[in-house]
Amino acid sequence: MGSPVRAAAPVKLVALGDSLTAGYGLPANEGFTAKLQAALKARGRDVIVGNAGVSGDTATGGADRVDWSVPEGTQGVIVELGANDMLRGVDPKITRAALTRVLDRLAARKIPAMLAGMKALRNLGPDYIEAFESIYPDLAKSRGLVLYPFFLEGVAGDRSLALQDGVHPNAKGVDKIVAGILPSVEQFLDQIKGG
Repeated sequence: MGSPVRAAAPVKLVALGDSLTAGYGLPANEGFTAKLQAALKARGRDVIVGNAGVSGDTATGGADRVDWSVPEGTQGVIVELGANDMLRGVDPKITRAALTRVLDRLAARKIPAMLAGMKALRNLGPDYIEAFESIYPDLAKSRGLVLYPFFLEGVAGDRSLALQDGVHPNAKGVDKIVAGILPSVEQFLDQIKGG
């Protein structure tokens, strides 16, 4: 008689981000991490997605707390930071340095990461837009990371998918974000398993 097959433990992901990750203005079960976890389970993937989103956080804030926000045993991190930097007009060099620090810390702990990119508001001007928007593909390419180019793809600018503030996604907006990012997260999970 063979021994019973033990079920593999769920993969532990953490989403490190700002209010978009935290689920600002939404019940806990309607936020990004809860809905991403449910979508992955529906696709037959046993994954726990921890919520390390802090509303108002900049990339520098995320870098400052990456060690205590990502617990031991985490097997992968979705990094979603930079929106607040852009909204405040922070020098893209500072954002790039902070995201580099996040990725360096995770690499030092041997925790794989994937990047969720952000776009800049058009009124910030072409120089700022180019400097800011190049951060994500540059870092992903140089480190061989999975990149989801724009976290708010299909949601930004659509009032029907936003809360009253016109900025943060409502529950329908979160559904759209999850549907968009899901293939990239699955690619990331396959990379973790293969790695």
